[in-house]
Amino acid sequence: ERVLGLHFFSPANIMRLVEVVRCAKTAPAVLASGIALAKKLGKLPVVTGVTEGFIGNRIFSAYRREAEFLVEDGAEPQQIDAAMEDYGMAMGPFAVFDLAGLEIAWARRKRQAEDRDPAARYVDIADKLCEAGRFGQKSGKGWYSYATGKRTVDPEVTALIAQCRSAKGILPRPMAATEIVARLLAAMADEGEKLLDEKIAARAGDIDLVMINGYGFPSHKGGPLYAAHLSK
Repeated sequence: ERVLGLHFFSPANIMRLVEVVRCAKTAPAVLASGIALAKKLGKLPVVTGVTEGFIGNRIFSAYRREAEFLVEDGAEPQQIDAAMEDYGMAMGPFAVFDLAGLEIAWARRKRQAEDRDPAARYVDIADKLCEAGRFGQKSGKGWYSYATGKRTVDPEVTALIAQCRSAKGILPRPMAATEIVARLLAAMADEGEKLLDEKIAARAGDIDLVMINGYGFPSHKGGPLYAAHLSK
């Protein structure tokens, strides 16, 4: 009952968000102390239950999966990034993946491989990028190339995507920015609803605060759950 978690966001000296992790037996006074500490540090505390990735990273994983489904279906990484940046995101998903490092999510996928439903859709393009040593900006190449110091489309990645589609018999189709945005927002909102159903998050507003303050979701859009509510 004396244990809780504090999940800071990188870089911790700049990012305002802290997820305060309520464990199975955390005492109310201990939870209150964690919240007070976060506030004393000038942070925005949001309480979360215990789950893989807590609130933010679990939603971000759903966002990542859908972005990769979009690539497999016919969209290009740069097209998806452009659509989400036009929507108001600080960076598109594939630019973020390269900035954070592709090996982080790769390690998570390998941990989960044994329990993965073999019938569930799985995109292995990112795995192949990691196997080729393409870990993002730190290695000079990931979903994009950084050989010139700037993010540029890499023909090697375009070819790999085409090969992976072909191996699965997927015929790529043109995709409008509106569909890209709608599918990514729906993926985030659906995962958010699961977090509420599982009582990992106490309220929709907490999830929206996490995504705005930790993941660059445009504040004027209100967060993924608020945006989903408006679209109904």
